[in-house]
Amino acid sequence: MTMNLQSPEVELLFQLADDDYIFSYRGSEWLGLAPHIEEDVAFSSITQDTMGHATMFYRLLESLNIGNADALAHLRPITERRNSILVERKNGEGTYLENPIYDWAYAVVRNYLYTVAKKVKIDSLKSSSNEKIAEAAVKISMELYYHLLHWKTWFVQLFTATEDAKRRMQEALDRVLADSNDIFSLGISEKDIVESGLIEASDVLHGRWLTLLKPVFETINMPLPQLKAPSLNGRNGDHTEELQQAITTMSEVYSTNLEATW
Repeated sequence: MTMNLQSPEVELLFQLADDDYIFSYRGSEWLGLAPHIEEDVAFSSITQDTMGHATMFYRLLESLNIGNADALAHLRPITERRNSILVERKNGEGTYLENPIYDWAYAVVRNYLYTVAKKVKIDSLKSSSNEKIAEAAVKISMELYYHLLHWKTWFVQLFTATEDAKRRMQEALDRVLADSNDIFSLGISEKDIVESGLIEASDVLHGRWLTLLKPVFETINMPLPQLKAPSLNGRNGDHTEELQQAITTMSEVYSTNLEATW
C-alpha cells in the first residue's frame, strides 16, 4: 500500500500514541468484568494511565502542528493508524454492552507482554534526541513500573496455578505471540527514525525484551517467546477489521459535534 510518510519524529509519535490509545480502549472494555472488584479498580486505573500516555504523545504531535490532539486520536482512518496488530485484537466474543465473553488469560498475557515491550521502548526514549519525547518517557516510566508489577504478578500466578489455568494461559500465549510480530517494528521509516537518534533499533529493543522476560519464563518453566517476521505490520498501515470497530466506538461521542471543546 502507498503511505503518506511524514518526518521520523512524527512517524514514531504516531506509533507510540496509537498503540496506547487502542490498548487503553481494549482495557476499558473490561470495566465491570474483571475477576473481582479489586482487580476492576486496578485495571481501570492502569487503563486510565495508559490513555494519559497516549494523550501526551498526541499533544506532542499537536505541538508539531500535525493537527488537533483529539482529532488525531478519534478521526484518522485505519489506513493512517500506526498501532501494532496486537493491541487492536478483540478481548473476545460479543461486545462490552452485549453478551461479552472475554478471556481473562488472554488479557493477562497480552497486557504483560505489551507492558514489558512498552518498558523497553520507554527506557530507550529517555535518551531520545527529541527532548520533549525524552521528558514524556521519564514521566510515563514512573507509572509504568506499577503497571508491569501488576501484570507480572498475574502472569506468574496463573501460569503456576492449576493445570486448567496453565492450559488457558498457554493457549493465550500462543494467540498473543501470533499477533506480536510487529510490536518492535518501526515500520518502513525505521532507518530514518533510528538515524535521527529518536529511539534504538527494533532488534536492540527486541533483545532487551527477551532479557527482561527470561527470568520470568524460567520461573514458569517455559521457553522464551519467539517472534517471527510479521505477515501484517500495523506500523505500515496494515490492520484488521477489529481496529475499525474500536475506532468507530471510541469516536462515536466526539464525532457527534466536532465543534465542541473536549
